[in-house]
Amino acid sequence: MFSNARPLLWLNMTADLILALDLGTTGNRVLALGAQGSLKASAYRQLEQIYPKPGWVEHDPEAIWQGVLACLSEVCAQVDMARVAGLGISNQRETTILWERKSGRPIANAIVWQCRRTAETCQALKAEEAWVRGKTGLLIDPYFSATKVAWLLDAVPGARLRAKRGELCFGTVDSWVLWRLTRGRAHATDASNASRTLLYDIHSQAWDPALCSLFSVPPSLLPQVQDSASDFGRVAEGLPAAGLPITAVLGDQQAGLFGQGGWRPGLLKATFGTGIFLMRTQGAGQPLVPGLLSTTAWRLKGQATAALEGSIFMGGAVLQWLRDSLGLLASAEESQGLAESLPDNGGVYFVPAFQGLGAPHWDPLARGTLLGLSRASTKAHVARAALESLAFQTREVAALMGGSPEAPEGLKALRVDGGASANGFLMQFLADICQLPVERPLAREATALGIAGLAGEQASLWGREAWLSGLKLDRTFTPRMAPEAAAELNARWQEAVQRSRAWAQ
Repeated sequence: MFSNARPLLWLNMTADLILALDLGTTGNRVLALGAQGSLKASAYRQLEQIYPKPGWVEHDPEAIWQGVLACLSEVCAQVDMARVAGLGISNQRETTILWERKSGRPIANAIVWQCRRTAETCQALKAEEAWVRGKTGLLIDPYFSATKVAWLLDAVPGARLRAKRGELCFGTVDSWVLWRLTRGRAHATDASNASRTLLYDIHSQAWDPALCSLFSVPPSLLPQVQDSASDFGRVAEGLPAAGLPITAVLGDQQAGLFGQGGWRPGLLKATFGTGIFLMRTQGAGQPLVPGLLSTTAWRLKGQATAALEGSIFMGGAVLQWLRDSLGLLASAEESQGLAESLPDNGGVYFVPAFQGLGAPHWDPLARGTLLGLSRASTKAHVARAALESLAFQTREVAALMGGSPEAPEGLKALRVDGGASANGFLMQFLADICQLPVERPLAREATALGIAGLAGEQASLWGREAWLSGLKLDRTFTPRMAPEAAAELNARWQEAVQRSRAWAQ
């Protein structure tokens, strides 16, 4: 569909590698991966978080792009590029960027998925939620892109008029990087990312004019929606990896699901990144589950696979807050030793509702709450409460997905990935509080593995089952806590959650 440079350069029969661009909330990573996920090279650049006001979160779009360039350059210097068959992009979802169609310059900072600045707008539209949810599978919440787009159009002088004239583009981070990689030849996204905007009908698999009208978003802004594995163009001349075909795009959580073998029925995965995201595929036409989202996992050869998702806003970011904002930790890894130094939590509970609560509560006015402190409390109690909060939040969502003993169709295990899954205390407590075995793969960057697996499948390097066969388990954590004790701890956690609700004005 798109073509921009040296179309025959990469038709090398000896190609056996894929470049995976993993564009996250806290940083950008590029990996060169071979068969069965074998790592050949990698590079990482941290991304600055911008907090203009309480509850607001932004990124500099140019910083995202410069991070991608730096990582691409570093990896391309480490591998024989004649061996690389294609490139795949996975990205932080919902984060919203507007840029000039002619120059490619962003008109403002990106509004990050965590940002709550449009809470009042969403509240004013709640009367339409049942209709919107029926089309999109989503709730009307600041988490999603639509109200962010409208906010930028109204906040940046002249932006709405320029949008109506067709002078601006909207995209999530995948579209932004794809535009830059192809020097504007591709203004596109895939169905998984489109399904996170509140502007996309997941049943017709198309942008919906009525949704655009409701959220005051001109359709002229929107990217073309393609299959998740398809021809997204080629890297432009003058850039690292020039001429390389871009063969796959997936939102990061969908990529993580693919990387864990999520096409297999009944698998539930939890990614412990900046937030925590639980996801499993579901059959078409399944009923909506209160508190959870229905979304598009991926679309291949025109056929969309549906998924059920629970989005928790604060995961590993809680440990970053303890380290960077409070100075209680020298490193996130230190939290494990502090937690294990105590026999129990000492009655201390922490609700990390810094940007409100996501699934299953969806309360943008909730705020962080630390309860149960006494003069005997130490930083070890705070660190332990922070880690336990990640498990408590996961249990709430897993129960709704059939992942706890209370659900009649309970799952057999919970598959985890992401940086915080390295924390042994957290994983054991997660198994205890969920009363489920927790399976931790050796390779914990399932997002990059997923997009590389799909991109390599599209480039005819491997089949998905052969790809998955190389991904081995590191450890399985089995429950040690009595069910009654787990239920008692969870009940106390639920009390803490209720005290955090509707706190912000």
